[in-house]
Amino acid sequence: MKSIITLPATSQALAFDGEPSAAELDAIELELPLIAAEVDLLDVEIMTLDRPATELDERRVRRARHRVLVERRNLTNRFAAESGGAA
Repeated sequence: MKSIITLPATSQALAFDGEPSAAELDAIELELPLIAAEVDLLDVEIMTLDRPATELDERRVRRARHRVLVERRNLTNRFAAESGGAA
């Protein structure tokens, strides 16, 4: 039976300090407009849960969904442009 305890040299190389790396922070910053749009859509959907949806509520949901789609498209196009492909 082999031991599963890591050696000190390898555990230092794989040490995790609990903070995101610079690359992870850059990825989050790149996706932030989409994240904000999804949060706004969720907020609008939550507002309409406990009451009948009015015409204004339906417009708010439609606008929020449209904004999410626009941000997804923008993010996809940005990734495609960086990778050299077309979306």
